[in-house]
Amino acid sequence: MSLAPKQARDRLPGAPEPGEPESAGRGSAAVGGAEVAPPPKMRRRPLLIAASVAAICLGGLLGVLAFTSMSSATSVVAVRSTVHRGEVIEASDLMAVQVGVDPALKPIPAADLKGLVGQRAAMDLAAGGLVTKQDVTSSVLPAEGMSVVGVSLPPGGLPGTALQAGDQVRIVSTPGMDGTYRGSGSPVQVTATVVSVRQLPDAGQSVVDVSVPQDQAADLVARAATGKVALVLDSRAR
Repeated sequence: MSLAPKQARDRLPGAPEPGEPESAGRGSAAVGGAEVAPPPKMRRRPLLIAASVAAICLGGLLGVLAFTSMSSATSVVAVRSTVHRGEVIEASDLMAVQVGVDPALKPIPAADLKGLVGQRAAMDLAAGGLVTKQDVTSSVLPAEGMSVVGVSLPPGGLPGTALQAGDQVRIVSTPGMDGTYRGSGSPVQVTATVVSVRQLPDAGQSVVDVSVPQDQAADLVARAATGKVALVLDSRAR
């Protein structure tokens, strides 16, 4: 009596046939007569995991920065449309904006916007810029009996301290090539008040608009036209 059938029945599913190497049949299992492949092994990707963690951290940092900038924003007055020096400021010229203000700047709070309506621009106010107290004035420019004269000066004709509107200065004649002063043997000076300062980068000079009495305006213009003048800043103490 042959034992082959019993041996066939006793073999486990997937076991190799007699005479086959032991490695045969181990890669898959037979289920219902069909072979099923083993599940694939999961591979770890350290670079992908690190990139995901970095992206999450970056998103959190950006969220914190956005929240900080929003919470530190201040409502201040800005210029909606350009207002030229001396013009009356109207409500439509201004607007309130939320900005993160540098401590060095002193813009006017939005709560004071209505108080600026009806005042005059002390200098040209460009659209989009913030408004400071030095930018507005309740006086007419030039005032009655006064004239505004523009004096063009090279860097050597100005003090190193930045000029501000309202500074008291003196425009002093300087000697010519021969060492003499124009029209007299001593320097002539005109007392004036700074209205505004603008730079001329192409010419390497600054133009200082000053307010002087009307009877001195013509003489100051003539002296300034020669280029032989310098500006002296007097004390700001009041």
